[in-house]
Order: sequence, then C-alpha cells, then structure tokens
Amino acid sequence: MESEAGPCSPRGPPPQLSWRNLSRNLLLAYQSFGVVYGDLSTSPLYVYTSTFVGKLQDHRNEDTIFGAFSLIFWTLTLIPLLKYIFILLSADDNGEGGVFALYSLLCRHARLSLLPNQQAADEELTAYKYGPSAQIASSPMKRFFEKHKRLRTALLIVVLCGACMVIGDGVLTPAISVLSSVSGLQVTDKKFPNEAVILLACIILVGLFALQHCGTHRVAFLFAPIVVIWLISIFGIGLYNTIYWNPKIVFALSPHYIIKFFRETGKDGWIALGGILLSITGTEAMFADLGHFTALSIRLAFAFVVYPCLVVQYMGQAAFLSKNPSSIPTSFYDSIPKTLFWPVFVIATLAAIVGSQAVITATFSIIKQCNALGCFPRVKIVHTSKHMFGQIYIPEINWILMIICLAVTIGFRDTTMIGNAYGIACITVMFVSTCLTTLVIIFVWQKSIFIAAAFLLLFGSIEGVYLSSSFTKVPQGGWLPLVLSFIFMGIMYIWHYGTRKKYNFDLHNKVSLKWLLALGPSLGIVRVPGIGLIYSELATGVPAIFSHFVTNLPAFHKVLVFVCVKSVPVPYVSAEERFLIGRVCPRPYRMYRCIVRYGYKDIQRDNGDFENQLIQSIAEFFQMEADESQFSSSESPSLDGRMAVISTRPVQSTSSLIVSEQMNFEISESIQSSKSSTLQSLRSAYEEENPSIRRRVRFQLPQSPGMDPSVREELMDLIQAKEAGVAYIMGHSYVKARRSSSFLKKAVIDIGYSFLRKNCRGPSVALNIPHISLIEVGMIYYV
Repeated sequence: MESEAGPCSPRGPPPQLSWRNLSRNLLLAYQSFGVVYGDLSTSPLYVYTSTFVGKLQDHRNEDTIFGAFSLIFWTLTLIPLLKYIFILLSADDNGEGGVFALYSLLCRHARLSLLPNQQAADEELTAYKYGPSAQIASSPMKRFFEKHKRLRTALLIVVLCGACMVIGDGVLTPAISVLSSVSGLQVTDKKFPNEAVILLACIILVGLFALQHCGTHRVAFLFAPIVVIWLISIFGIGLYNTIYWNPKIVFALSPHYIIKFFRETGKDGWIALGGILLSITGTEAMFADLGHFTALSIRLAFAFVVYPCLVVQYMGQAAFLSKNPSSIPTSFYDSIPKTLFWPVFVIATLAAIVGSQAVITATFSIIKQCNALGCFPRVKIVHTSKHMFGQIYIPEINWILMIICLAVTIGFRDTTMIGNAYGIACITVMFVSTCLTTLVIIFVWQKSIFIAAAFLLLFGSIEGVYLSSSFTKVPQGGWLPLVLSFIFMGIMYIWHYGTRKKYNFDLHNKVSLKWLLALGPSLGIVRVPGIGLIYSELATGVPAIFSHFVTNLPAFHKVLVFVCVKSVPVPYVSAEERFLIGRVCPRPYRMYRCIVRYGYKDIQRDNGDFENQLIQSIAEFFQMEADESQFSSSESPSLDGRMAVISTRPVQSTSSLIVSEQMNFEISESIQSSKSSTLQSLRSAYEEENPSIRRRVRFQLPQSPGMDPSVREELMDLIQAKEAGVAYIMGHSYVKARRSSSFLKKAVIDIGYSFLRKNCRGPSVALNIPHISLIEVGMIYYV
C-alpha cells in the first residue's frame, strides 16, 4: 500500500538563472510540445470553418474575415498568453496545476474542504508548514466562507462541474480532431464519400482507445517531434499565404477591426464567437499538466514557439480566405500549396492523435483526483509506466469514453456541431478556473480584494461573453457536454452524498472508550496471537462496527491496529510523512491507530511491504514515546490523543528492531547458495514482476540493556504477533435509508448509491488487501 514518490517537498526560492537550469527548462519545453500543446496546436483545422456558419455566411467579405482574425489574435493574447502564462501558472499547488490544485489551495488556506475529519489526517504535513498557506491571515471573507457550509458545498459543486467538463473534453477532443484531420481527403477528391471519412475516423478512434492500456511512454518520444513539425509546417504555410495572398492582413492586428466586425455583423457576430472560441481550446492543458514540467518551460514553449506559429497560421488562413471566401468550409486544407498537401495531411492526422492522447490521459487523471476527494466510485487504476509518473489507465472509463466518442462521431458527422459542444466544455473549465483563481488571489496570495475584482472583471467578462455565445449553440450540438456533465455530476453527487452519510453514521455511533476500558485488556473475549488490522474511515475514535467484531467473533487478535486511509488536500505526501501512529487505549490493551495519508495525485501501489512498514513504524513509535516520557511528567501515554508522524522508509534495522530477510519463492535456495550473476538477475526480475511476494521479513529485538522494560515487552508482543500472522478486518456494509426518509432520499440511497457500490471495485481491492487474509463482518447502516 505504497504510493509512487512524487514532488511533494516544499518549493524553495526560485533557482538562480544558470546555463544548467536553462538547458533543463529548454529540454522540458521541448518535451511539453507533445503533452501540453497537441490539442491547442490543431485548432487551425476547424476554427474558421466553425466560425462562418449560419447567418454569418452572408458576411463573407474582407472586412469580416479581417475582423475574425483580429478576434482570434486578441483572444489568444488575452486568455492563453496573459491569463494562463503570466498569472495562472503562478497559482500552483506545490508544482501542480488544474482546478483541483486551486481547490486544494483554498481547502488548506481557508478550510473550505468538505472532506470528513480532515484536520486529524493533516497533522504535521510539510506542505502545510511551508506551502502557500503557511502564513494564514484571518479576514471577514474567509470567516464568512468557513461559517457557511452551503458556500463550501457550492464551491465543491463548481469544482466538480469543471471536472465534468474536462471529462467531456475527453470525448469531444478525439472526435473533432481526428474527424477534422481526415476530412482533408474530401479536398483532393470532391467525390470522396462522407461515410468513408466517418468510417476512417472511427477506425482511428477505436485504435486510439484500444492502445490506451499500453500507456503513452512507449511512443512518447515521438509526440514532441510530431507537434514541433506540425507547428513549423503551419507557420511556414501561414507565412506563405500572408505574403502570397494578402499582406494587408497584418493591419488586422489592430482591435479596430473587431469594432468593424461587430458593426457589420451585429448579433450574428456575437453568435459566431462560439467558433472563435475554438482557437483557444486546449489552453487549460498548460495549467493542468504543470506537474509534469516547470512553469518556465511551459512559458518558453508557448511564448516563443506555439503562440507565434498559431498567430501566423491564422493570419495566413485569413489572407487566403479574403481572396477565396468560397473555400471557408475547407479553409485549412484549401490554403495548403498542392505540392505540400499529402505531407501536411499525414502530419495533421498524427498531431490530432497526439492531442487526443494527451486529453484522454488528462481525463483519467481528473477522475482519479475525483476519486481521491470521495466524489467518484472506486475504479481500477493501472499505472502504465515505471519511469513516467502520472501515466495511468482506467479500463472502465476508457471504454465508456470510446463508446461515447464513436456515438458522437457517427451521430453528429459534422465538425461544426461537435465544435459547438466542444466550445461549451472548454469555456466552462476556463470560467471555473477564473473564479477559483479570484479566491486564491484573496485567500492564498492575500492581495487586495480590488485586485481580485479587477482580475475577475477582466477575464470573467471576456469568458462570460464567449460562454453566453456558446449557449446559443445548445440546440446545434451544444447540449452534449451539458448532458454528459449532468450525468457525471449525478454520479459524483450520489456517491459523495452516500459516502458522507455513511461516515456521519460512524462518527455519531463511535464506541465509547469508557466501554472499552470497562472490558479490560482482554476486551471480554479470548486474545489470540496475531495482528488484526481493522479498516475504518474514522481518523479518531473507535467505529461502531468494532462492537460487531467483538460480539460476532469468539476470539480476537492480541494486537489491534485501527487503519484509516485518508486523502489530504495536497498533491503528494512523501514517504517520510505517510504514517501517523498513535494509541487507542492504555499499553496493556495493545490497541493502536495508524492513519495512512495520500495526496490527491498519489497512486496507491501494492509493493508487499505495507505490513512490514507498519510494524517498523509502530516500533519506532514505542521508542519515540519512551524517549518523550523521560522528559515529561506524564507516566502514561495519552489515549487516542496526539499522533506521531513516522517515516515509511524501506524496511531496515533500527535501534528498536533488527530486520532479517528471506526469499519466499521456489528458487530462493538456489539464489542463496549461489553467487551466479544469472541467478541474481533472475531474483531481481522476479521481484519486479511479483512485488507482493518478493520476500519474507523477520523482526528481532536488539541486545540493548538500556531499553525500557515496558518497551521491550511491548516490542516482543508485537514481533510474536507478526510471526503468528496478520489479518485484515473490514466491514461488509449495506447502506439503506431510514423508513422515515423522503422519497428522493430513498431513491438516492437505496437505488443510486446501492447500484454504484455494487458495480464499483470493493474497498478491499482498492486498498490492495490480500484476499486470503481478509475477514469481513456484515453491518447495515440506516442513514
């Protein structure tokens, strides 16, 4: 139950500008082309086509085309360049970006989280001490948010709405990118049937989703060159078209042409903003993928390569269309010189696949983060690369996305309608980011509320205009992301609601410590050798289901550990801060608590060492407790009180325990009796392929005469219990609504939540608990 290490250490002062640092950022900037900019760089395939539709087709003249380009230029300048590159990339959460990073900052700084009992799991995290929220200043607005739970609920709903729209991007980006690229076949052959274009697009999409389980790391080295070649190609074509067709297009850089555009087109021009909006689709990836790169590398790539290439390409297309307005339906491919058509067509198709791949991976990541927040059912998460962090694959979501994507491609059969849906999804995510950043400016950066208002007024008004224009396209395909968002929001709400109701039941029905103390160290039953790991969602107190264990089991383990796995609002939790260890009852009871903490981007991986790390951590807690008691007046440890942070470093001998290892598979004797390098290589390979059974660890007490006798006795009981075996004990719970509940609540709990629980992965599977050691006790929750 260990997570892959992530960059969770506090971010210090920015490194000095040196050649080594610059070369590293230049390399990261090059790599970012294939991950971050695939979607944004393929926008020229369909922007002008999606803009000049409907009544705007009656305004196909030079001034209108110049005005459309001016709108594209200033939109690219204000939103991606000014908002994201210069402002939003600074609002990172320990190096991570995206809507969840902004929400995480707000949860830590203003305590806006709705996650249950969060404070107990957040104790002594480095990100809290040294992160952006290290210095928390009270303010009336902060207290207002903390006081009103409905506002915190509304904030979570806004964040989840943005997450649902990102999931919608995972459907719409592959559909519009691939369909737009292969539609170039109809430019060379006017008789090429549309059905064949749809079929070819579907074949590419099926192949794209079918290969997701392989991960992107196998072909990732090709991604950056493909996008770089694509950007160079569209830059060259745009420059050629500008010089050859109409050099006067450079005057359209002036915002005066935007005024002329709206003066001539009026309401039709406002409706056409939904097409202009497509020029910035994929912008959110610059912030969302920040964790894989650095802010400087993303800024360098966009400001010096992507931005000028896109501007020149849109300028060239506008110059071409000003002299060939009839080519608007196929503007991009018509503007390519005939000798370059096929090379550009191939590169365009590859670039569309690269952009789609990046968005699909981002969709997997956002669902994983929703799951960490307790807002999405448990799903299977496969880590596809041992070397590239963050490359995950979720089979159930992958096939759902593929089916919806194929349905969209076959059903709409038109990039304009898909573009209408795509625009609503993208601008909604941007608007959510703007709202959250406004709160970050106030609560985290502690700037004046007037600065935050200016930020919201500038970018909120621009995005609000685009959002209002996009909603006019709801009847023409814009309904799709709204429907998808509604469905996923319903799933998230039902799951979050049911989970919180179940937690609140546990919270209000905890077993009294007085009752446990009255039972005595034996708990009124036989205590047999062994360790019982009792899993619960409570970070404090003893869950009600423990009384069911005591009354239903004739005997219980001599050592009991209440294990609570918690997600905390930081991207990553380091191995040094993974465990919190404490006592539940006095020393003779041998009852302890362990809180295992993960960040919202951590990935829980089964490396077979959880039991050994837990034993070593508890032993270190004994020693730490004994050392502290020497300098305090208290003779007995606190009950269920302060917990200690224990490092989960690799299991090794310490002052408390001596560790010895034995191989635990058939070839162990051969390996131990031979020094052959071949057998040693075989051992290493076997360990990598079978991490959960790679070794057997035995603990022994060191010969230390200075050790406290009570500590030695407790350590001996712990070692003997470990040798006797470890059992994982969980409650097999059934959640039902009370009879007095309303009809809506009964429908949500008894139908919706029960359906999701039955069809998602069980908690034992999600927590990597070995089935052979699992004990489940049934319990019904009436909530």
